[in-house]
Amino acid sequence: MIEISTSPTTTTLVIEGDLDLAERDQFPEIAARIVGLRRQLLVIDMCGVTFMDSTGAAFLISLADSGRRRGGATVLRGADPRDLFVIEVCGALELFRVDEECSHERHSSGFRRPAEGRVSPA
Repeated sequence: MIEISTSPTTTTLVIEGDLDLAERDQFPEIAARIVGLRRQLLVIDMCGVTFMDSTGAAFLISLADSGRRRGGATVLRGADPRDLFVIEVCGALELFRVDEECSHERHSSGFRRPAEGRVSPA
């Protein structure tokens, strides 16, 4: 599940579940909506991401690159080290500011990520 919310200066993208090849059909529409909002800051909340492959990483990289070309910034919030590794392997970690903080209470689905990285219901 991917949700978009906005404030006057920020777009927040909350991702829960898998961010992978199976979800790619929705990426173009989401990207178009985010670009159309033209906010200076994009916060990608990854606290609820259970798995990300290179397709998901490419989606996030394209969002960050688009924002950077407009003079904006992209923050990855609550990304798991394995997800950061995927982005790093793609050579694009420098496109993001990384915020390790995560507030699981925001997520309506009840997913929580234990220390070992597996997801369990709240």
